[in-house]
Amino acid sequence: MIAQVVQAMSMHATVEDIARTCHAHPTHSEAIKEAAWAGVSKAIHG
Repeated sequence: MIAQVVQAMSMHATVEDIARTCHAHPTHSEAIKEAAWAGVSKAIHG
């Protein structure tokens, strides 16, 4: 999960860029996608 976040940071990705990236389900990395959607007030869960 850290590698995914570091890559996004090095690419200067926005929260929406991260949210729109494909994430495998069910995995822990999917939590990064959900957190990114929450950052733009579009979270699926919660």
